[in-house]
Amino acid sequence: MVEEPEEKKTIPATVKAPDVDIDRARRVIFEAIPGPQTDFLASTEQECLYGGAAGGGKSYAMVADPVRYFNSPKANMLLVRRSTEELRELVSVSKELYPKAIPGIKFLERDKTWVAPSGATLWMSYLDRDDDVTRYQGQAFSWIGFDELTQWPTPYAWNYMRTRLRASKDSGLNLYQRATSNPGGPGHAWVKKAFVDPATPGESFWAVDPETGETLVWPSNSNFAKENDLVGKPMLKRKFIPATLFDNPYLAEDGLYEANLLSMPEHLRRQLLDGDWDIQEGAAFPEFNRKIHVIEPYDIPDNWMKFRAADYGYSSHTGILWFAVDPYDEKLVVYRELYVSKVLAEDLAEMVLEAEYGEKIRYGVLDSSLWHKRGDTGPSIAERMIAKGCRWRPADRSAGSRVSGKNEIHRRLQVDPDTGQPRVVFFNNCKNTIEQLPVIPLDKRNSEDVDTNSEDHLYDTLRYGVMSRPRSNLFDRDPNSYKNNFTPSDSQFGY
Repeated sequence: MVEEPEEKKTIPATVKAPDVDIDRARRVIFEAIPGPQTDFLASTEQECLYGGAAGGGKSYAMVADPVRYFNSPKANMLLVRRSTEELRELVSVSKELYPKAIPGIKFLERDKTWVAPSGATLWMSYLDRDDDVTRYQGQAFSWIGFDELTQWPTPYAWNYMRTRLRASKDSGLNLYQRATSNPGGPGHAWVKKAFVDPATPGESFWAVDPETGETLVWPSNSNFAKENDLVGKPMLKRKFIPATLFDNPYLAEDGLYEANLLSMPEHLRRQLLDGDWDIQEGAAFPEFNRKIHVIEPYDIPDNWMKFRAADYGYSSHTGILWFAVDPYDEKLVVYRELYVSKVLAEDLAEMVLEAEYGEKIRYGVLDSSLWHKRGDTGPSIAERMIAKGCRWRPADRSAGSRVSGKNEIHRRLQVDPDTGQPRVVFFNNCKNTIEQLPVIPLDKRNSEDVDTNSEDHLYDTLRYGVMSRPRSNLFDRDPNSYKNNFTPSDSQFGY
């Protein structure tokens, strides 16, 4: 058999699908609202949460975001909801919009997968239980989206699916994990810790572990990290982009949707209308409002009375708060916090004394159980700290003190009708206190107390502090520190 000469061989032609005009396709899907939606679609952080109030256009933004990859034949994407019932809504929206935006795109009904003319795919699926992540073992995705992230009660699925973000070196694809959500739901607390608390909304920040609060860093056993001098350095960036009903003119104009949200119970109204992440159903302190109770730090006058309170724990956490008493209205100003774990009493004493060096601390209150002997011999934890020069007195733990302390915190959080100010405020550097106080839950068996199985160390610290009944005195008053109409009749004595 005579072989055909090399130059006469025919090679089948491959017809490349025409590129999709990505900007036009997104405009067909929806007209992105300048601000939150355009910020979300333009974000370059590996992980981004678009969330807040209802009506902010989250679902349309989520459906539009993967369009960025529809021209790449190597793009393999995944969009998940918690259940197949919830998934139907997204599938329905995508069927309405994708065929109009991307000519020639096909939906494989059995696989729930969109296939673009370029060969890019978007799989729409569910992820209910933690075990469901095994459905995606061995898969590689360049883009993964979670719609309504707070419906997942733990961060397990979110963290696991990060391991599925992969692409070949020659693909030219950046790897993205995207989420949308309203406040509330079983995963409210961990989503808030991972995305809302670490930074000002709209600002990029290094990702933290929501369970420990520590920045995710490259481990020493990573070959890539060792080859690129990344061991111990931050691993990936995140961003939280908030949105409210009023960012969506299509819903906000007629007022009907707003009226529906206004008619809801307070905690739902604050979540869905205001996009308030500092409130959730069953929270012990629904009156906490970041806009009212959190302030910028300022220089506290030297003659204001200062004191501290602490709740000690070695295996769990130790919480310490520093307070100042505003002599004008007896308002408490929580101006510093220390939140650590696995620190011995002597070392903690040194940390406290270093933090308050140069300050006059009138007294400190500490959990009274720390004066009890731990073992047959030897000084108590409190005695060991006092021996280092870090002095304390026992906090009130008498019968009924827990309920009384909780009631006093409620009173302090309320706005004083005479001054128009709350009776306690927190400097914004007290991040753990600000994070924990608004979400600490009530005890389901005793609504007069908080759930002691929750993260309550800083709450107990705050309770010890407010129940120490701090009072300023006449000579704490510094008339030059007030921006009000008070004018002392005697400039020397200040009264």
